[in-house]
Amino acid sequence: MEKIFEYFEKISAIPRGSGQEKAISDYMVEFAKSLNLEVKQDDAYNVYIYKPATAGYENSPTVILQGHLDMVWEKDNDTEFDFMTQGINMYREGDWIHAKGTTLGADNGVAIAYQMAVLSDNTLEHPAIECFMTTEEETGMGGVANMHPEYLSGRILLNMDTGTEGKLLVSCAGGARCSLTLPITWSKAPEGYSCHKIRVRNLVGGHSGGEIHHERANANVLMGRILEQLEDDIYLSSINGGSKDNVITRECEVILFAKDESKLKETLQKLQSTFRAEYMTQDPDITLTLESASAESISDTKIIDLLRILPNGVQGMSHQIENLVETSLNIGVIETTADEIKVTISLRSSVESRKTELLSKLKKIAGAVQGVEFEAGAHYPAWSYKEDSVLRGKAQEVYKRMYGKDAKIEAKHAGLECGFLSEKLSGVDIISIGPNMHDIHSPQERVSISSMTRVYEYVTELLKELK
Repeated sequence: MEKIFEYFEKISAIPRGSGQEKAISDYMVEFAKSLNLEVKQDDAYNVYIYKPATAGYENSPTVILQGHLDMVWEKDNDTEFDFMTQGINMYREGDWIHAKGTTLGADNGVAIAYQMAVLSDNTLEHPAIECFMTTEEETGMGGVANMHPEYLSGRILLNMDTGTEGKLLVSCAGGARCSLTLPITWSKAPEGYSCHKIRVRNLVGGHSGGEIHHERANANVLMGRILEQLEDDIYLSSINGGSKDNVITRECEVILFAKDESKLKETLQKLQSTFRAEYMTQDPDITLTLESASAESISDTKIIDLLRILPNGVQGMSHQIENLVETSLNIGVIETTADEIKVTISLRSSVESRKTELLSKLKKIAGAVQGVEFEAGAHYPAWSYKEDSVLRGKAQEVYKRMYGKDAKIEAKHAGLECGFLSEKLSGVDIISIGPNMHDIHSPQERVSISSMTRVYEYVTELLKELK
């Protein structure tokens, strides 16, 4: 079993952020060739590796093992780290693997390590296997959207992008991205006003789909509340918060001009107490800081108005599946450039019409604020529940036999590539599994060592039973 950890360490040494997957893709091609296995690589750097069936499984249906090569690049503000050139600095603590000051990339490096272990182990019994490794999952699922369906003959698919052991995921939400852009008119800062930086820090953050139901604080939303309190006494220069729209924003900062520094301090102290009281369970360490800054110009913008009327978080719960978020959105990124302030939002729903309705609502909100331009971005489809899934039944049977209890059948309020896969591979039967992970998409991301081992054992046993 140590092989899965060895492979995880090897791929974690290769920078593999979304949009930067060529190196890891090429590495997987060479890995397949080193095992004398057939391999294909497409223009999106997706990788397809083929391992023949073992003796006795020649007439069994082909099984696809699937995961994505890319990871989210996030780090603590005080961590010096260059994702483009450095491998992840991981360490073990008890039963957990962590990274020092950055995301770990267990999402979805574990799936790649599992596939490498299956491909390299000639003692396993299994049907013909097609390993499908995709790119740009974290930034719109560009890899799977541009896959070559004809490269895959299997119609039984095991996706390994789930972060809770003992759960068999059987459907997921679809989603979309949109942006709201405000033009900026710059002018000279007024006399008698000093320049300051306000920061919202130390939020937990997390995945904007899988952890949105925890109702953690969003730094961009909190900053909107701060600016509303200060609006009559300040001139705003810039605002920047978040770097990924599918991450609950942990930090946001503004540069502004104010006449009364003592009033700024007093307001921030009061709001920090208010925020900590509101989020005492989910985000107890919310911190607001004030420091001197340097800027020359102020921006004439309606960003404060926009932030105060934009919805955020859970918008509706499912009435079909207990405790499942049906519809949500996340104000993920605010960025100030020379010409504009851009707000990027990720929204999700397991009901297509609700997703469309929420996009329409955001467009109306944009129209209500002077000068705001609305643009809808990439969409990805939902993965619908399959009533007659043979794979689900076999997976339940194997789990019960191995662990003496039933696996939980669940849906997920997050975008998985299974939506595209079910759309592109006609008649495919899919489940999604994975080991225990926490705080993915944040520097607190970690994966359980014992769970990684058990889930790999489960994968190999399930392959053995798919005869």
